[in-house]
Amino acid sequence: MPAGLGHNNPPPHVPTLAEVVETLATIPKRELSRHLAEWLDALDETGRWALLKLVTGNLRVGVSARLAKTAVGALGGHEADAVEEVWHGLTPPFETLFAWVEGRAERPETLNPAPFRPPMLSHPIEEEADLEKLEAEAFSAEWKWDGIRVQLVGGRDKAGVQVAKVYSRTGEDITGAFPDLAEAITFTGTLDGELLILRERRVQSFNVLQQRLNRKAVTGKLLEEFPAHVRAYDLLTLDGDDLRAEPFETRRAQLEALVTRLDHARIDISPVVPFADWEALAAARADPASVGAGEDADAIEGVMLKRRNSPYLPGRPKGPWWKWKREPHIVDAVMMYAQRGHGKRSSFYSDYTFGVWREAPEGGDELVPVGKAYHGFTDAELAKLDRYVRNNTTKRFGPVREVTHGHEAGLVLEIAFEGVQRSTRHKSGVAMRFPRVSRIRWDKPSAEADRIDVLERILARGEREIASGATLTETDA
Repeated sequence: MPAGLGHNNPPPHVPTLAEVVETLATIPKRELSRHLAEWLDALDETGRWALLKLVTGNLRVGVSARLAKTAVGALGGHEADAVEEVWHGLTPPFETLFAWVEGRAERPETLNPAPFRPPMLSHPIEEEADLEKLEAEAFSAEWKWDGIRVQLVGGRDKAGVQVAKVYSRTGEDITGAFPDLAEAITFTGTLDGELLILRERRVQSFNVLQQRLNRKAVTGKLLEEFPAHVRAYDLLTLDGDDLRAEPFETRRAQLEALVTRLDHARIDISPVVPFADWEALAAARADPASVGAGEDADAIEGVMLKRRNSPYLPGRPKGPWWKWKREPHIVDAVMMYAQRGHGKRSSFYSDYTFGVWREAPEGGDELVPVGKAYHGFTDAELAKLDRYVRNNTTKRFGPVREVTHGHEAGLVLEIAFEGVQRSTRHKSGVAMRFPRVSRIRWDKPSAEADRIDVLERILARGEREIASGATLTETDA
């Protein structure tokens, strides 16, 4: 008989999940250890594991917020975007939300006076031949800036007090990290745009913008040296009117009027790129400085094409909006490690860590990892890459395989990427931004892959831009 249990002693009470969550949310901290001990005594091995995961905040179940909204919507045949519209401002256990999707009540109104709206996304132009299927006169063009997509939302609460919110593209409330932008939201409406850093009216690189991203504390020095700015793309709502069903040209005209009326240093509008045909736009994309971008040309990723009569549709509808990026940086790197993918790729080695050459401390050359890529190849190419990994594995580390790599043998991958940043994770000290496989160089000897000097030069250009402002102290960082 287990210790502590006699014929007259009842078995320990096994807590329910709801009981644990409610207790953790309401008890004083000094009582936590007593409850935790009682729960651990009552639970079996699996229950203890789940409890400790929950208590330590390390409960990961692999479900994205988007997937959760999709699942909720599916209960009543609603799209995830419809759920997104009312999700913000509702609170657990979301009784009104479930009542709506199950058909037991009317659609709830969000309690948030400045709610997030699901963004409209674009499809990439892969080759210039894709443009031949589109009518140039039906589209408007503007620059695609190298920042991060945000929404500036202004509203008024029940007391009539102005509420200002800054949201990321995924709906995360990042207002606290950007108080300088929140101060600029003096309107009532939803503005869609690109978050950038401007110094002396010049757009800085993404490396500079990263000095403001993912920071828990925002100091006065940080605000001064890395001033946030939004370059407006679109207008979703204004003064209580929902404009998303209006044609893009109509929304653009109202956006221009709003930005002019605001006349605020933190907000301006992304300029239209004039073009007569696709050939002219291709020239502008290749050389933005020649068509008015000036010193901001280096911060431009390419051009955005927006059908003039298109409404603002959540998600990624194919046809209304297209993005045509400028040519990326390219290096030849050697595959070093491979890992199984996820979902339909779970049986393939589809995630590849690759490296470039540098001089080793003990002399000679060595390969050092600089990035990881898991897209850019076709299904047929994936099958060949998977076969290569299986046939050339030298070591196994759990789910990861080390593959043959050296001067004499190794597979070269042509990697396209958008930029480079310092990294403490990689032995090389650098990491690529948005790397993808652009070509598999079955023909190229691994000894002819690029050296790290190529990446260091790109990195140095970005660091010079950061250094053009004052350097952050350890306290600021």
